[in-house]
Amino acid sequence: MRNAPTILHLDMDAFYASAEQASKPSLRGKAVVVGGLGPRGVVATASYEARVFGVRSAMPMAQARRLAPNAAYLVPRFGFYRAISEQVMGLLHLLSPLVEPLSLDEAFVDLETDGAAWDRASARLVGEKLRADIRAVTGLTGSVGLAASKMLAKIASEEAKPDGLVLIEPGTERAMLGPMPVRILPGVGPATGDHLRRAGITTVDDLAEAGEDELVRLLGKAHGHGLYAMALARDDRPVVAERETKSVSVEDTYDVDIHDRVRVGLEVQRLADRCVGRLRSAGLSGRTIVLKVRRYDFSTLTRSETLRGPTDDPGVVREAALRLLEAVDTTGGVRLLGVGVSGLADFTQEDLFAQAAEAEAEAGAVVGGGVGVEYSDVEVEVGEGDAEAVEEQVIVAAERRWPSGHDVRHAEFGHGWVQGSGLGRVTVRFETPGSEPGRVRTFRVDDLELEPADPLPLVSGGGGGGAGVSVDGVRT
Repeated sequence: MRNAPTILHLDMDAFYASAEQASKPSLRGKAVVVGGLGPRGVVATASYEARVFGVRSAMPMAQARRLAPNAAYLVPRFGFYRAISEQVMGLLHLLSPLVEPLSLDEAFVDLETDGAAWDRASARLVGEKLRADIRAVTGLTGSVGLAASKMLAKIASEEAKPDGLVLIEPGTERAMLGPMPVRILPGVGPATGDHLRRAGITTVDDLAEAGEDELVRLLGKAHGHGLYAMALARDDRPVVAERETKSVSVEDTYDVDIHDRVRVGLEVQRLADRCVGRLRSAGLSGRTIVLKVRRYDFSTLTRSETLRGPTDDPGVVREAALRLLEAVDTTGGVRLLGVGVSGLADFTQEDLFAQAAEAEAEAGAVVGGGVGVEYSDVEVEVGEGDAEAVEEQVIVAAERRWPSGHDVRHAEFGHGWVQGSGLGRVTVRFETPGSEPGRVRTFRVDDLELEPADPLPLVSGGGGGGAGVSVDGVRT
């Protein structure tokens, strides 16, 4: 453990929802829920205004609609969020070369590495300046935690939400942690929390008092030792700039169970191609192909096959995934499919290219597309019918689908965003990040003057464009 609070944890506040509020003036200060809008969609992020009604991340969207029927429900724009994340991560890299991203909106920073901070006062100044810089560059707010370890810095940033800063003084960790619930510690999820509660352990103080031997008996050797150390505020994990990727995978959840075996095969091929696309963009290849199938009754099956050497060839991955599918009973319907590659390397086995060519020649390697559906927290395309019909449907769907919350431009009225669509109509609110709340107009879905558009910057000329999130100040 360090003797100065020089590990910083940044967590952007309700990131996706705040980004949507910042880009849409009419939604600022209102309940906003971002996620999949289909029957099986889940909440990706809820604004603080929506959380007042009990809406939370990972909640089924149907439950969120019951809790907050008047909230704005939007389909995620991951390219937009990624662009903002790159701006934020750029600010973090100005502080230190040791930045450990955990997601698009969360990261650890080691402030000691380049001397950005060395004591309590300098760490606080860095944290306050970072929050101001994030607001100036992105128009959004982030919460900052400062402590002598990663675990404590993350706990501090959670305590700082929203838009605050909490610094934990070295030497005060045990007193601060003691009365907190055990769920505050990393690795204590609902199941472990319930198990500990049944043993009469509900706070971090209870963990410390139970002793290491008792925790090992309750939770097993590795988990028991680790949890006892955390209860005593011991955490020597370093900030790691680059994490080794162990696997690459993609999966889709479908609004309606897939019963047609041919269509399931087409979906598996499409997922294999998406997975390989991610592999190649990361400059990786892999030896083990993994197929995941969740059936109509929620039973989940995972099958894998290890190749002779690493590959990034779509034909090889498709062929292996289809072989794995042959051993899975899909009778009754499939609600989720996934394809992954593990055993990663930064090279490929050349003799596998010939294998891929043979496979494509024999199978024809048809890749499915289809009509768009919404799922979970992203959008997917579902294959349907033969290849030619599917391709035609993809083109039509891509031209005429108007996802809620996405940007559009009209030849006469300018930039706006989709409030909703259906029954051959699409409703658009015309406003920009720097404008007043705009007017709403309705068009036919095939109106040739209306077209998809790229998101506009949240901040122009170094100015505002805030996300409508309250300021909680700086606390210690």
